[in-house]
Amino acid sequence: MNHSRRQFLKRSTTGIASGIGLFGLTPRVEAVPSLELKTSKAKESTTICPYCGVGCGQIVSVKSGKVINVEGDPDHPINEGGTCSKGSALFQIANNERRLGKVRYRAPGSSQWEDKDWDWAVKQIAARVKKTRDETFIKQEKGKVVNRTDGIACLGGAALDNEECYLLSKLARAMGLTYLEHQARI
Repeated sequence: MNHSRRQFLKRSTTGIASGIGLFGLTPRVEAVPSLELKTSKAKESTTICPYCGVGCGQIVSVKSGKVINVEGDPDHPINEGGTCSKGSALFQIANNERRLGKVRYRAPGSSQWEDKDWDWAVKQIAARVKKTRDETFIKQEKGKVVNRTDGIACLGGAALDNEECYLLSKLARAMGLTYLEHQARI
């Protein structure tokens, strides 16, 4: 007996529908119970999942400066409360004993890591960005003013909102960067 896919779907749908009618099966709608956190005095705030470029909304609960719960935001228009496996695991990023809490630096040629403070790290980053920009800056190309640097690129992330993306791109363009990208396209 040969059936086309269309015939199979029609007959299957008809069979299921008649089975529902014969046995009186009707869908039952129940309200989803409201889940309350067992810990009191937790502060909730909304955020955007940092993983992909979709921008799903999440509700993060914090107590005593520590993340205690992460769930999908039901009021968010993109995910309407759902989360993927990566979004559900966001809790583990915040509460991970292997997460670094300080700046670690290994000097060129060294085999040892050193602990550094943030003031030192920010100054080092600024100095290296300036040095790279100065070494790779191109003022003119083929007789035309281009004012760009090819030695630095800028990568944005899904956790940035529109205003932060705007400021980041303005900063990058002011420094002469032409390679601006977003993690969702990579």
